[in-house]
Amino acid sequence: MSASASTLSSSMNEAGTMTLEITEVRIRMHRGQPDEILKAFASITLNDCFAVHNLKVIAKEEGLFVSMPARRNRDGAFSDIAHPINKPFREYMEGVVLGAYERETGNGSG
Repeated sequence: MSASASTLSSSMNEAGTMTLEITEVRIRMHRGQPDEILKAFASITLNDCFAVHNLKVIAKEEGLFVSMPARRNRDGAFSDIAHPINKPFREYMEGVVLGAYERETGNGSG
């Protein structure tokens, strides 16, 4: 068995389906004005084999949240390039990314 097949098989659950784990988070602080809502950019790695870049940590009155990477369409609207398709994974991803952001800043206030 090759090394990559070995790594993939270790990510299989008992039902034989792939499980996703965020194995790395990188935070790049945005050095804008203190009142800007964009606080940081993040990159995540899934199962040590797939990276998603340009997530954004955004501060709103309701608190911090993670915005997915997006591109502008011809009509000026934005569309996500990649995004979670279920609530449990979104909550997991936000928790991991915001936890890394809080460790980077030393607090959760942004």
